[in-house]
Amino acid sequence: MTVPSVQLNDGNSIPQLGYGVFLVPADDAERAVSEALEVGYRHIDTAAIYKNEEGVGRAIAASGIPRDELFITTKLWNDRHDGDEPLAAIDESLQKLQLDAVDLYLIHWPTPKNDNYVHAWQKMIEIREAGKARSIGVSNFLVPHLDRIVTETGVTPVVDQIELHPALSQREIATWGQEHDMHIESWGPLGQGKYDLFELPAVKDAAEAHGKSPAQAVLRWHIQHGFIVFPKSVRRERLEENFDLFDFELTADEMAAIDAVDPGDGSGRVGTHPDDLN
Repeated sequence: MTVPSVQLNDGNSIPQLGYGVFLVPADDAERAVSEALEVGYRHIDTAAIYKNEEGVGRAIAASGIPRDELFITTKLWNDRHDGDEPLAAIDESLQKLQLDAVDLYLIHWPTPKNDNYVHAWQKMIEIREAGKARSIGVSNFLVPHLDRIVTETGVTPVVDQIELHPALSQREIATWGQEHDMHIESWGPLGQGKYDLFELPAVKDAAEAHGKSPAQAVLRWHIQHGFIVFPKSVRRERLEENFDLFDFELTADEMAAIDAVDPGDGSGRVGTHPDDLN
């Protein structure tokens, strides 16, 4: 099955479906990523703070898959924004991943009270120019953070990776992305268990209509909105289920019904608000 690719604003492309390793234990990362690659995933999303870059690197090295067929993302953690710390951090991640460059490097959180995310973004630009990351982006940035880094550097992130699921559709950021040619990546795409999205009539009805699981219906909702999505699981059967999204299409009415799940007041948020993590 071929996963569609999305064209980024720097001319590179990214597979729209990937495999995320958030909360995958370091000891289990090599096995989990190896199984994901066997299933067909070619886009792997990790981060320095996940403490599993070594396992991801071992799985990549053992896979035998040509490097140009893989898309690897990692992220700069919050305590590495100042000075030349971003330059040191990418070198450490590359060593652990056993790579010369990542395909995408992200600032993990803006930590706005520290007021150093613009500096970190300037260093990210240097990292890209040095060839250590082919594309650069951000994660958990709100519209004011995005406006500021673009105004001060002239460089728009290729993506913003944000918490996004039917109960928190983040329309303001998604609209900003459309207006500035920046794609949205969804983390926590299934709601991370706080909301039983799978029991909602809009989701259940869509799944039943297409002979799919509720998880597949929600992931297909992300795909049809143009979001880049990487569900996480350590179970092979779930990896296979999450990969099987491209032989059906939700109708306009089904999409609208799932869109209507979001109450629009932010109460659907599962993770930390970006203004509060510093």
